[in-house]
Amino acid sequence: MSIFSLTGKTVLVTGASSGFGHHFAGVLGRAGARVVLGARRVDKIQARVDELSAAGHEVLGLPLDVRDVDSAKNFLTGAVEAFGGIDVLINNAGVEAGAKTYTMIDDEDWDYVFDTNLKAAWRLSKFYTQWVAEQGGTGSIVNIASITAYRTIKGQFPYAVSKAALVKATEIMALEGARYGVRVNALAPGYILTDVSRVLLESERSSEFVKGIPMRRYGEFSDLDGPLLLLASDASTYMTGSVVVVDGGHICAEL
Repeated sequence: MSIFSLTGKTVLVTGASSGFGHHFAGVLGRAGARVVLGARRVDKIQARVDELSAAGHEVLGLPLDVRDVDSAKNFLTGAVEAFGGIDVLINNAGVEAGAKTYTMIDDEDWDYVFDTNLKAAWRLSKFYTQWVAEQGGTGSIVNIASITAYRTIKGQFPYAVSKAALVKATEIMALEGARYGVRVNALAPGYILTDVSRVLLESERSSEFVKGIPMRRYGEFSDLDGPLLLLASDASTYMTGSVVVVDGGHICAEL
């Protein structure tokens, strides 16, 4: 069996109704995992569950509002009740406030982004770590960060700030979670072609924008598959506090 296999493992994915989470669900299922998908849009979740179930994967969809304490607890409890445990938690849920500067956002924008991108990841990780400690086992957390944590670009406030904070949170959680047998790492995608990002990445500015990426192309969902499986599987058993950047060399380029 490959060290990247997830056979026999239960993996939870937040924000799984679209984008990265939607894609990750298929990657994890094909690697053999029992996958639990969580999001507010239960119809979208059920549609993905039906797709993956039809392909022969063991998958469960649960309603999840990551900003609600009870919803977060119920999500974790539901996964344990269904599959007997949780091996990996992937904190993928994330939102943006649009192309706004720090002078343009208001309190509502700030709270919406930080409550979803940072506070929710902390809260779910806390509940999960407490569960692992009670069981006396081991666990793994994968936070989905972004290269905006490293690249300083106008108009990405407070999204970039929340992702930079998530990177630091990953490092501290790794340091503190080790005593409980919990590893904490992060995946930081660069500019990936999604339904949302195509508006910018395939606009008239695209040819100029892509010149800032040494590999001279945007990423595809499939470029994240290997790094995701690395962090979710036993291939990374001696990794914690690491941030795996997948960006075509973008953060290495000059600003």
